[in-house]
Amino acid sequence: MISMDKKYRTRDGREVCIYSTDTGLLQPAHGAYKSPDCVWFQHTWNLDGTDYSSRRELDLIEIKPRHKQTVWLNVYGKDMVDAFASREHSDSYHLPRIACIKVELVFEEGEGL
Repeated sequence: MISMDKKYRTRDGREVCIYSTDTGLLQPAHGAYKSPDCVWFQHTWNLDGTDYSSRRELDLIEIKPRHKQTVWLNVYGKDMVDAFASREHSDSYHLPRIACIKVELVFEEGEGL
């Protein structure tokens, strides 16, 4: 369901601005998409985000927030690894490790679920 409090892009990556989702018409989501040459075109979508004219490249895809997090991985052997939120926590763990690796994670909310 298309919502005013979320951000969207088209399936082929175009920027989208949604103006309204409650017109009561057959295509109740109204907005615009930006063409590759930076011209905005008014458009309507179904509430599930599909393009009313079946142009799949104009279907709406939700843009989910991206997150960045640093973790430290203690490696204890071939099949054992633990992740920690800080270097201090990884240093205080009691098992002897063979490596402590700092990893910068960048991921989309819900990724991998």
